[in-house]
Amino acid sequence: MAEPVREGAPRLDNAAVRDRLTRLDGLLEQVEAIPGPSGEIALAAVSALAEVYGEALARAIAYTSYTPGLTQSIVEDELLGHLLVLHDIHPDPVQRRVTRALDDLRPALQERGGDVELSGIDRGVAMVQLSIKGCSSAGVEDAVREAVLTAAPELSDVQRAPAAAKRDAAFIPVDALLSRSCGAGP
Repeated sequence: MAEPVREGAPRLDNAAVRDRLTRLDGLLEQVEAIPGPSGEIALAAVSALAEVYGEALARAIAYTSYTPGLTQSIVEDELLGHLLVLHDIHPDPVQRRVTRALDDLRPALQERGGDVELSGIDRGVAMVQLSIKGCSSAGVEDAVREAVLTAAPELSDVQRAPAAAKRDAAFIPVDALLSRSCGAGP
């Protein structure tokens, strides 16, 4: 028998939500593949349903202004935050959402001697400064990409920003500086 749902608690954990979203993507691909009017009607029904749910969510967000802190709780919920982005009603700008996602990853990276920071967003591409110690950073880059695109699915890509060129300090011996007098020519 299923455990009763606690008041205010999510009914599904984030892993279960991700599983259902993956399943939904597969089902929608199947619906899109249905030829003819039946497929078109099914897609129109799904589209209309999503539009109505989006409107309901927008209205709910409008009501959060009456309850301090409620908006923040909603945007921090993985599923609700995703739906807010999907319906283009997320109250936080893309840069803030990406920065928050990177801030969430930072402790795990710092445990491995690394760090990550948003350099900027240009034409739908997030540029991140990523430093990591070890042989391969490919898995870390994938984790960063996934976290950023989950927080901001409207972005088209996440790329590693080129490392800032480090200039070696020029060493000029003191003797060389003192050997020329102020008025002397070459």
